[in-house]
Amino acid sequence: MPSDSAPSSPLTDRLIEQITLEGPMPVDAYMARCLADPIDGYYTKHAALGADGDFITAPLVSQMFGEMIGVWVAQTWLSMGSPAPFRLVEIGGGDGTLMGDILRVAERVPGLREAARITMVEISPPLRALQGQKVPNAAFVSSLDGVPEDLPVIVIANELLDCLPARQFIRAETGWFERCVGLQDGALAFGLVPAGQDFVPPFDAAIGDLVEVSLAQTRLAENLALLVKKATGAALLIDYGRARPGPGDTLQALYRHQKHDPLAAPGQHDLTVWADFPSVTAAAARTGVTVSPIVTQRDFLARLGIDARHAALRERNRDQAEKLQRQYDRLMAPDQMGTLFKVLGLSFPDSVNLFALEANETAL
Repeated sequence: MPSDSAPSSPLTDRLIEQITLEGPMPVDAYMARCLADPIDGYYTKHAALGADGDFITAPLVSQMFGEMIGVWVAQTWLSMGSPAPFRLVEIGGGDGTLMGDILRVAERVPGLREAARITMVEISPPLRALQGQKVPNAAFVSSLDGVPEDLPVIVIANELLDCLPARQFIRAETGWFERCVGLQDGALAFGLVPAGQDFVPPFDAAIGDLVEVSLAQTRLAENLALLVKKATGAALLIDYGRARPGPGDTLQALYRHQKHDPLAAPGQHDLTVWADFPSVTAAAARTGVTVSPIVTQRDFLARLGIDARHAALRERNRDQAEKLQRQYDRLMAPDQMGTLFKVLGLSFPDSVNLFALEANETAL
């Protein structure tokens, strides 16, 4: 990993003190502190998106992404019977670009923009400020629990699951061990402790396999499904991750678009893990909502009409043809975001049609 990481943060000393007093810290607890610590957490103080930041999301790659999500919102709203008003919710809305693109499409659908009551679910003060500039009439809440259930809902969550912490377990010849953050020579270091009796392997793993389990992801899926069921409507989850159960260490730290040591500069690097779509699907399905197949982002955007939109933009902006092609490839190419990113939809009641998420095939 690169050695030119961000300067060590004040959070480092506080974590060392806590581990000294309380013992090794599970990986999910470490991630939560690094991302959401109220004083020094990444999303509390340092969140940086875009080309000049630490990472770039699909809405910042191209307007085509947000426009296709806008098409999905419009199709879903129409299948719901065009309720007016309804609540349009985005969880973890970045700098507000995605919602801005969605609303631009909504302006072209009679009645849709006027019916939408925008709610942004955001814990980051810096990102709230950016979202407020791009979506000036939005209401803000800090958690999904703060979204009222008084109106039908359409919920968007793009690159949210990967920010939710996961525990890591390794199967050894003598049994299961949990990977934790402890201390070695006074510095943060990974180590293993025996797994607690509450740990149940999610699938049959081989000796040496590392398995990630995210209670935060499954809780989010369950709570989101319950909101959709109580309020009626639909939700869309888009993220990079696995479509089938399997082992693998996916924990990574991103700083200025480069991967770094996850233990370096806690709170100043973005930490992520892959979305566990099989577990998310199962958690949502247990609530009784309709759950779509897991499809690739490439397949999803294609069904919504991104090829036609790409062609139209190239025709109108011929001097930008190469740039538009690069943007399209970033979203759609199998070796970029096209197949690594997956899409899942939830709806209730059955009459709410998930359209582009109704194919029989599942993601690779």
